Amino acid sequence: MQVHALGLDDFCEEEYSLIGIHTTLEDYKLAYLLNKNLQTRFSKSDKDLEFEKEKNKISFSIYNFCSTTYDYEWFLIANSFKKENKTNSNELSLTTETKTYLIPEKKKVDFFIKISGEVDYSFVLNTIEQIKKIEQVITSYSIDYNTLKSKDFLIF
Repeated sequence: MQVHALGLDDFCEEEYSLIGIHTTLEDYKLAYLLNKNLQTRFSKSDKDLEFEKEKNKISFSIYNFCSTTYDYEWFLIANSFKKENKTNSNELSLTTETKTYLIPEKKKVDFFIKISGEVDYSFVLNTIEQIKKIEQVITSYSIDYNTLKSKDFLIF
């Protein structure tokens, strides 16, 4: 009798395209401008992407959009989470800020767009060009998710 072994990677490999966006905009404003320029309908997800790190709760905002035309599911994901730390020393109150990244090797990326499904590369390039036309966006480009060490954080 022949035995076949399956690895965990055989079940978990999801096909998606990843776009990085550099901007100073807040998440809700970027979602609005993407909806306006890409004819998408991003809306705030019911739940954020949450992790626990060193007994602290870390939360990354997510907006999603399901395209019935192309049968793609889109996600707009914040790459950073800011937490204010307040310390009281004598009569002085000090505030410091801790910034945590979803994908630490891409610290300069402010947001990711994840398009789930098998997407033509020409569609991704056209989407990137449309994003670059938004005045408040510094730049946008395709990211090969296979090069990311932290790509598991993008599986949800």
